[in-house]
Amino acid sequence: MRRHSLVGRVVKVTKRIPGLKRFKAKGENLRRSEPSASQLNQIWVGDVTYLKVKGQWHYLATVMDVYSRRILGWSLGKDRTVNLTLRALKYALKKRTPEKEMIFHTDRGIEYTAYRYQDELSKHGIRHSVNRPGFCTDNAHMESFYHSLKAELIRGRVFKSKHELRYSLNSYINQFYNHKRLHSGIGYLSPAEFERMAA
Repeated sequence: MRRHSLVGRVVKVTKRIPGLKRFKAKGENLRRSEPSASQLNQIWVGDVTYLKVKGQWHYLATVMDVYSRRILGWSLGKDRTVNLTLRALKYALKKRTPEKEMIFHTDRGIEYTAYRYQDELSKHGIRHSVNRPGFCTDNAHMESFYHSLKAELIRGRVFKSKHELRYSLNSYINQFYNHKRLHSGIGYLSPAEFERMAA
């Protein structure tokens, strides 16, 4: 290039967003300094995963009680926004009353750190805990659920509509996963059975 007097043209594909690093640094992982859950409604976790319908991405938001591994709330939508994650949280809050100062752990995505989401957590006295930057394993319980969901329900299947996917998710989560699937972390019981024994 130098021999032919050619100069590379640099195209800037990203632009600096003031305050982004500071925003991403907000929040801490409260789970690292707290003991493991010893009862229901002590620690909940939430996350979002991607699922395909006819070549288009759909998003599944879920809320889990770490103590029993039960999925308390979920929401499926075409957009990954605070509306999606709020629906899953509100569904869980209809079923359960959190313990005082309960921890709710998520990643640092905007759908969890948005003001509307934070307001809902504050309204119920819930403390928000977030992954350390670059440590997706901080939310291992939810990652494990998504691994099981995709291995046991999603992979190898083609969903023709959002309705078909929603119906399958409802059967998997509410009938199979919560009531029949055995978990090594809770003594090879289903979440529902473990909760009955813990009551």
